[in-house]
Amino acid sequence: MNSSMKDKITTSQAVVIIINYILATGILTLPRASVEKVKTPDVWISVFLGGVVAMIAGVIIVKLSQQYPDKTFYQYNQDIIGKWLGWFISACVIAYFFTISAFEVRIMAEVTSLFLLEGTPTWAIILPFLWVGLYLISGGINTIARLFEIIFPITFVIFLLVAFLSLGIFEIDNLRPVLGLGVVPMLKGIKTATLAFLGPEIMLLLVAFMYPSDKSKAVKVVLAGIAIPLLFYVITVVMVIGALSIEGVLTRTWPTIELMRSFEIPGLIFERFESFLLVIWIMQIFATFTITYYAATLGLAQLFKKNMHPFLYGLLPIIYIIAMTPKNINDLFTFGDKIGHAALILFGVVPITLLLISKLKGKKA
Repeated sequence: MNSSMKDKITTSQAVVIIINYILATGILTLPRASVEKVKTPDVWISVFLGGVVAMIAGVIIVKLSQQYPDKTFYQYNQDIIGKWLGWFISACVIAYFFTISAFEVRIMAEVTSLFLLEGTPTWAIILPFLWVGLYLISGGINTIARLFEIIFPITFVIFLLVAFLSLGIFEIDNLRPVLGLGVVPMLKGIKTATLAFLGPEIMLLLVAFMYPSDKSKAVKVVLAGIAIPLLFYVITVVMVIGALSIEGVLTRTWPTIELMRSFEIPGLIFERFESFLLVIWIMQIFATFTITYYAATLGLAQLFKKNMHPFLYGLLPIIYIIAMTPKNINDLFTFGDKIGHAALILFGVVPITLLLISKLKGKKA
């Protein structure tokens, strides 16, 4: 067993890891991406149903991992479908994880250079971020979990503060009529909304790291881990559409930040509230980047049965190159869509197939 497997995490740490993984780019991009598909105020229903779909997928992933509680996905999939096919699927999952980490880093650099560090070269924003991530991950999953436990309460408090402040410009009429054009437009947005809940797939690895007495609680972990971001996302979408209207959301690249810019409270020390949002958002991006980077590194270490550290350093330049590949923001969004579609197959189709094969093999045995 890999030395990194000696790390153990509690139930609450597992929940916080899922929450922090999910709450990344979605807070900024979900309102516009889902409104583009739905084009009616019913986006919040699409987001809610997307969260339910993610919960179902998460439970399937957990049930699969609970069949092999002391092994990660990279180790047990070969027991189910054989060495070579298992190796190939593991390689695809590893590629997915480090591509997600590259995507998150580039999104962070784009928003930071636009709103906070204007004129700063992209590479100058990305490189420090990568090195800090490398330093954190070298401490193992327990170190990552402890940092996430610090990040989440800060996110929660600031997010609620910003949501309450935006009530001043909120217009309930912007959310009416409910299902005015029927159910079909709302259904179109479910796939886009589901992509914002990418994160439960980390349970393919986390179950192996949970304490033996806690492994039976893994289903509750994944449900709680998705329910909290679901609440965040529904509030965000309702507030953004309520304040900016459907037309207003469609004309803005980052509608959530525009919402924060559209209200101010005179006399307060802070008048630019989007800075608050960007602070928590960058922390969330860092969280998603580190956990996916760790998942990819762990996968390579377990696939080749080597120590994690060489892979930790080896992946860094690859992540940097992938992050710098999209030429502009439109390329970046297209890149994000492709990752999302790959995830639907990797974590929608593959786990349920493996679970069925595992159950059938169990019956034969």
